[in-house]
Amino acid sequence: MFLLKRGLILLLLLVEIHLSAQNLVAYVNTLQGTNSSFELTRGNTYPTTALPFAMNTWTPQTGKNGDGWKYQYTKKKIRGFQQAHQCSSWSNDYAVFSLMPVVDNLVVNEDERALEFRHEKEIGKPHYYKVTFENNITTEISPSERGAHLRFSFPEGKKAYLVLDGYTGLSGVEIFPEQKMITGFVNNGHGFQRGWKNHFVLYFDQPFTAYGTWENEKNQINAGNKNAEGKGRGAYIEFKPGVKVQVKVASSYISIEQAQLTLQRELGADKNLEVTKAKAEKVWNQHLKRILVEGDSEADKATFYSCFFRASLFSRAFYEIDKNGKPYYFSPYDGKVHEGYMFTDTGFWDTFRAQFPLNILMYPTQHGRYMQALLNAQEQCGWLPSWSFPNEQGSMIGNHAISLLADAWAKGLRTFDPQRALDAYYHEANNKGPWGPANGRDGFKDYNSIGYVPYPEVREATAKTLEYAYNDFCGYALAKAVNNQKYQDSFGQKMFNYKNVFDPATLFMRARDRKGNWGDNFDPVEWGGPFTEGNAWHWVWSVFHDMNGLINMIGGDQKFCAKLDSVFAVPNTVKVGTYGFMIHEMTEMVMANMGQYAHGNQPIQHMPYLYNYARQPWKAQQRTREVMTKLYNATENGYPGDEDQGQTSSWYVLSALGFYSVCPGTDQYVLGSPMFKKITISLENGRKFVINAKGNSSQNVYITNARLNNKPYSKNYLTYGDIVKGGEFNLQMSATPNYKRGVQDTDLPFSVSR
Repeated sequence: MFLLKRGLILLLLLVEIHLSAQNLVAYVNTLQGTNSSFELTRGNTYPTTALPFAMNTWTPQTGKNGDGWKYQYTKKKIRGFQQAHQCSSWSNDYAVFSLMPVVDNLVVNEDERALEFRHEKEIGKPHYYKVTFENNITTEISPSERGAHLRFSFPEGKKAYLVLDGYTGLSGVEIFPEQKMITGFVNNGHGFQRGWKNHFVLYFDQPFTAYGTWENEKNQINAGNKNAEGKGRGAYIEFKPGVKVQVKVASSYISIEQAQLTLQRELGADKNLEVTKAKAEKVWNQHLKRILVEGDSEADKATFYSCFFRASLFSRAFYEIDKNGKPYYFSPYDGKVHEGYMFTDTGFWDTFRAQFPLNILMYPTQHGRYMQALLNAQEQCGWLPSWSFPNEQGSMIGNHAISLLADAWAKGLRTFDPQRALDAYYHEANNKGPWGPANGRDGFKDYNSIGYVPYPEVREATAKTLEYAYNDFCGYALAKAVNNQKYQDSFGQKMFNYKNVFDPATLFMRARDRKGNWGDNFDPVEWGGPFTEGNAWHWVWSVFHDMNGLINMIGGDQKFCAKLDSVFAVPNTVKVGTYGFMIHEMTEMVMANMGQYAHGNQPIQHMPYLYNYARQPWKAQQRTREVMTKLYNATENGYPGDEDQGQTSSWYVLSALGFYSVCPGTDQYVLGSPMFKKITISLENGRKFVINAKGNSSQNVYITNARLNNKPYSKNYLTYGDIVKGGEFNLQMSATPNYKRGVQDTDLPFSVSR
């Protein structure tokens, strides 16, 4: 019965979508990927209500204050509606406060005020969230860039309260009954500079009949108080019974005055929530129409636009607009206010792979500002960001800011000083910073002297060696492009260090100690140890820049492709290794039932495209379509693992277009198989790039021939220039491979060695 009901709901959704084909937000389900937990991730997302790349987002809250799993699909109660910024459940959140409607009696405790709801009475769209609780209170939210318009509709005759929760950490509130206004600040999160606050202002359209402050440690209420400051301080207000109350909210990291200016600019003219909703819907439809997909499957379109939505949230703007219309920001790196642009909330270990290569294709102006912001961040804190949230957290591994910078330069962006970028990267590559393993380099002295990071002397050493070698290629490529011989020599010597952890006896990357000995009891299905969130099957492919070198070490094209085949063919066996238990990435790989292919985590996501480098491109076409079809959908179970700041969504978006960025730092996107019969990419420069895949279907996944701008095209990649200058890419699709296309030397994608 449950499955029948779910199927009916999906059918009704698709009918609604079909009737409003150009209303692309109708395809988006912001609850995609919300059925997640510590043990099993189907996205680790929350129902985000926001504009593209906006400073703030809004979401219902099912988890306790401070819980990274802020919304879980299986939960039955909502305890608040939050301003949020969370990248991942694993990293928690910052700058949070929440609002919650209450009826009958004033209840402030987050557990006791929580209300039952059902998903059938919930709408999750980018521009509009709505839920009607079982007690008939309705909450609605529509976003602006740095604020939101909310409406709370209380049942007739019922006492009506609204509780403002200061979340965790220090907070303050001040109530202005005559102006129907509350101002305040929160300071939650970790690692911030002194003086950092998130200032907020709320304007209501209904008078207060009572008000007060409270604190969320002991839930003590102070009726009639107009202000409070301390840990977990909040406010409450009462309205006349059965009221429908609207509230406009905006916030600023700079000042209350800036928050008020922002609210007036973004929401001041909106007479009601419907106006804000219509404006936000227009913004999202214009944004989503940048990629128009056409085909037979409405379900595939729902998956595509839900992923495109999620890919369009990160990195978030961290700048504000002053009274003169100029951008400025409070720096999370040095605690000072600076002119210009700043962006945050991304971890480059995830997002260098697809999210930023998608962004530079679709939003080059914004991307150019981001590159300058990277160097400004380095100037302000002494290090290039690796995981900004909102300041440098240093999480994961590698120094992938150089990937973004080299990639931008290779694709023609000239918004930053390459010498500054190279100097900053050289410092990053030869020092260790104070914040996490990716702030500078763990094991850099050994890497520089013996050519690899030794294990067990350094945790995750083999994975770090591989990523450092790729990062050094990016430094080398940027240096070569700007004729900097010093850095070409420095980085060019080390970009082949990946070879020092390749064991020709097993044909895997392996751990080596400082004396050069291979580790004992090697098993390629064992996770952890010298690897990051994976095993040897996953990490052997992390030679993005020199796939030809890896092919040669494995034994040539045929043996390389056979090893790629083996990833999908060997059993999906797991040895937990140094983790000591089944982490969620292991569980997700087993559930996917695609051998050792673990798409739910980043290290192997490029691997299906590697057949293009070894003269079997048809296998890349088949495998990428299989991954898209099997592991993604638009439901609460929509992802095969952590979504991770737009990366896993961006993988789908690029792959559905028919190509992917295997090696950022070059101008190439390697071909797969497009998901739709026709795709129109509307570029920022006003041109269009149209992909026509004639005969495309769930069976016809193979490219039998291709023409680029009416000329025969046999290469296994497109360049950034091919796409952004506009034109047509015409493909003939078939159920059988063309074994003769894409097999010549000139057809193969970039590799630093040939």
